Amino acid sequence: MDDMSVVGQVVGGSFGEIIIRQKSGKDLEIGDLMVSEEDGSFLILQVFELEYGSQIQDRMQQMMSGVNLEQGVADAEFYEPEFVNYVLARIRPLARITGGMVNIPKSLPPFFNRLRMISNEDLGFLQKDRGSIFVGYIRSGSKVIKEAEVWLPAQDVFTHHMMIPATTGRGKSNLVKNIMWHVLDSDMVGALVLDAHDEYYGRQGVGLKDHKRARENLVYYTPSAPPVGASRLTINLQSIKPEHFEGIVDFSDAQFQAIRNYHWKQKRAWLTTLMLTSPEAAEDRIAASTMGAIQRKLRVILGLYKDEEGRLVSKHEVFDSETKGFTTVDDIINDIECGRVVILDTSRLGDEAELIVGNIIASRLFERYKSYKATGELDSKPVATVVIEEAPRVIGTDVLTTKSDNIYSTIAKEGRKFKVGLTAITQLTSVIPRTILANMNTKIILGNEMKQEREAIIQSASQDLSADDKNIASLDKGE
Repeated sequence: MDDMSVVGQVVGGSFGEIIIRQKSGKDLEIGDLMVSEEDGSFLILQVFELEYGSQIQDRMQQMMSGVNLEQGVADAEFYEPEFVNYVLARIRPLARITGGMVNIPKSLPPFFNRLRMISNEDLGFLQKDRGSIFVGYIRSGSKVIKEAEVWLPAQDVFTHHMMIPATTGRGKSNLVKNIMWHVLDSDMVGALVLDAHDEYYGRQGVGLKDHKRARENLVYYTPSAPPVGASRLTINLQSIKPEHFEGIVDFSDAQFQAIRNYHWKQKRAWLTTLMLTSPEAAEDRIAASTMGAIQRKLRVILGLYKDEEGRLVSKHEVFDSETKGFTTVDDIINDIECGRVVILDTSRLGDEAELIVGNIIASRLFERYKSYKATGELDSKPVATVVIEEAPRVIGTDVLTTKSDNIYSTIAKEGRKFKVGLTAITQLTSVIPRTILANMNTKIILGNEMKQEREAIIQSASQDLSADDKNIASLDKGE
């Protein structure tokens, strides 16, 4: 290691909190990656805190500062200032590299060992294996090492569930777009994307539609004027079952029992029959007030109304009570099973209707993959993931404690066994139960200024991130 590349030297500390002295003229940053070269291996370390050091006592420093400020001695200088005043950095070991193999570090770098900044050559162990997805570049402080691409095994990442926590404007959705862009390169991952803002496909600009394999691997459903090559999102009301409302719509026990009675008697036509029946003519002695309350809730949530001819109509044209949309759910699942990315434009739907549409499809997908495991066909199927924004709407503590489990929480708890994962995007990690967070094994952490949220992220991580609080707070957009 030549003197020009040296940025600091080990002067003390303990494992997990090594103290180094910064070399004069160098500027270390929070998050900087450094290398300690040793016999036959090298250690990669990261800066997590910076502070001043000085050989002059505090009282003397304060007095000298007073002289400088109050008496205007502007040209006052220290004798050999680079030896007297300096910066100390606290760093922690991340990995030990021996012969291209990555190991968990279990020892300290030698005392007084000199450190240098990490380079692309040090990151040769980052390999792009078959079945991997691109998630970004290595960042050292505020510097991006463009030559060091990070590729993660798709099957492990998606089946073990992915969570992307960050505050607004830090690039969560853009990150997911980039991940889906690389998912389109292969047929090893199928994805259901609930697009509440109609931003993934790229109707108004660049989007996933511009990928070179979009024609074969991307499917887009929208209820409003589908572009060439896209499909109209229409789901027949006969595809809806009572369990699709569980954990999403708050029905009383009496209301839900009435819904189940109609489903048991009317089978697939239960919802249309229930909505077109006068409350006073309800079956099985269901109270008119109960029937009226059910109809009001479903009318608002699903956007249903009765037209002049007495037919049940959807105001946003997503649900159909007659002949359309019978195969939509199966078509979507077949596409996912073929390793395609399916985007559902739910921007015209309310929150609950969007989640119900996702629930209908995710439930059928989960059941199909469970059946594949029972028949021994699961290994030949691609990994499937369900992408949902504002995840606390379905896996938040208040939802799961006041309502029953929904398909999203079921996937988070059990999906890994059946190659079905959840990709959850959220601003509020703190409102998601620890039982769910413990199952979200892949976390891509973007910037977050809120201390409560950073603490929730750190506490739920499978690694010890207790020293990364400041690092997370200082992350800029896209970092």
